Amino acid sequence: MSVTTSGERTPAATATLRSGSLGTADIAFFVVSAAAPLTVMAGVAPLAILLGGVGAPVGYLLAGLTLAVFAVGFTTMSRHVRSGGAFYAYITRGLGRPVGIGAALLALVGYNGMETGVYGLLGSAGQDTARALFGTDVPWLPISLAGLLLIGYGGYRSIDFGAKVLGVLLVAETGILVLLAGGVLIKGGAHGLSLASFEPGNVLVPGTAAVLAFAFAAFTGFESTVIYRREARDPQRTVPRATYVAVGFLGLFYAFIVWTVIQAFGDAEIASAAAKNPAELFFTAITTYVGGWAADLMHVFIVTSVLASLLAFHNAINRYALALAEEGVLPKALGRIHPRHGSPYVAGLAQTVLGAVVVLAFAAAGADPYGQLLLWVNTPGMIGLFLLQLLAAIAVPCYFRRVRHQEGALRTVVAPVVAAVLLATAIVLVVNHIDLFTGASPTVNTVLVVTAPSVFAAGLALAWWLRRKRPDVYAGFAAEPNE
Repeated sequence: MSVTTSGERTPAATATLRSGSLGTADIAFFVVSAAAPLTVMAGVAPLAILLGGVGAPVGYLLAGLTLAVFAVGFTTMSRHVRSGGAFYAYITRGLGRPVGIGAALLALVGYNGMETGVYGLLGSAGQDTARALFGTDVPWLPISLAGLLLIGYGGYRSIDFGAKVLGVLLVAETGILVLLAGGVLIKGGAHGLSLASFEPGNVLVPGTAAVLAFAFAAFTGFESTVIYRREARDPQRTVPRATYVAVGFLGLFYAFIVWTVIQAFGDAEIASAAAKNPAELFFTAITTYVGGWAADLMHVFIVTSVLASLLAFHNAINRYALALAEEGVLPKALGRIHPRHGSPYVAGLAQTVLGAVVVLAFAAAGADPYGQLLLWVNTPGMIGLFLLQLLAAIAVPCYFRRVRHQEGALRTVVAPVVAAVLLATAIVLVVNHIDLFTGASPTVNTVLVVTAPSVFAAGLALAWWLRRKRPDVYAGFAAEPNE
C-alpha cells in the first residue's frame, strides 16, 4: 500500500516487466545464446561433416536462408500483434483459438523440453571438462543440480542482468571459435585453402539431407526474439532487427567455422578424421593450429556455452508461462512479477522445480545424461518448435487476408508460403533421420516423434474444455493489450 498526501491508503503499483530494457544487441544475445554455437559446432558439426563430407557448410547456409525467409512474415506479423504470447498469439490470429491454444501448450512443453534436456548436456560436459583438465571423474548429477540453481538465480534477477551475463558468455564461446578459425587461416590449413565445400558436386550428395536435419536443429530458439517484445526498446524496430541479426549471424558463422575445420584437416582427410574421433575433432584442430592451452579453454567455454543456452531458454519459458497465466490458462500465481527485478520469478521458480524433478528422475533410473536425458527430452521439444514455426508460417497469410493493412504481398503471402513449404521439408528431414539425433531404438524414436503432435492434440482438447467451462478465458485468449 502507499499513502497519499491526504492520508488515504491506495493499492501499491502493480509490478510489471521492465519495459525498454533490451536493445537489438541484447535480444540477439538471448537468441544466439540459446542456440549454443560452441556446443553445436564442437559437439554436432563433426557428425554433419561425417555424413555430408566437405559440402557440409552449405547445409548451414541453406538452413539459415530458409529461416530468414520464415522471418520475413514472422517479423511482419510482430508489427501487428502485440500480445506477449508470441507464437501462440500469431497462430491464434491466423488460424483461430483452438489451434492457438494447442500451439500454446506445444510451446510450453517444447521450450521446457529444450531446456530441461540440456541439464543432461551440462552434466556430461562438466564431466568431460573435469576429465580433460584434471584427469578426474566426477558425477554428473551435482553438476546439473548446481546449474539448475545458477540458472534459477539468473532468471530471478532482472532481464538486463541476464542480457549482460549472456553477452559475456557469448563473446567467450564465439571468441574461441574465431581463434580456431584465425589459426587455420593464418597457417593456410593442411594443404592450402580450398573452396571445394561450395562446389555443387560436393553439395548434391546423399548425406546432405542428414546435414540439413542437423543444421535446422542448430538454429533452435532463434524465434524467441518476439517473446521479449514487452521489454524491448522500440519493439517495432528492435525485434525484427534482432531476428535478422540472429539468423544471419548463425547461418554465416556456422558455415564459416565448419569450412575452416575442414581446411584444418584437408578436403581429402576430413572424413576419416571425423570418423576416427568426432568428439575430439575441434579440440584436435585447435591444439594443432593454436595450442593446447586453447583446447583447455574450449573445454571450459563449452560448459559456459551450455549455461548460456540454459539461461536464454529459462527466460523465454518464464515469459511464455507469464503470458499464459495472464490469459487465465495457467494458475495466476505464475503471473507474479518481482517488484524490484521486474522478473516473472514465480514462473521461474516453478520451472526450476520441474527441471529438478526431471533431472532427479532420470538420475534415479540410472539414465545416461547425454544419451537419454538430453536426447530423449530435447528431441520432442525440438520437433515441437519446428511444428510451431510451420503453424506460424501458415498463420501469416491467413491473418493478413482478414485484416486491412499496407504490407506488401511479398511479406504477407509469398515469403510465408515459401517458408511453410521449406519448414515442412525440414520437419520431414528431421523425422526421417531421427535415429541420428537419438541413437535410440525404433520404439523410443516413435514415442519421441509422436510426443509433439500428441501435446498439440491435448491443446485442442483443452480449447474445447475452455470454450465449454470457462468461456470468458476462451473468448479473451491471445487478446491484444488494448482489447
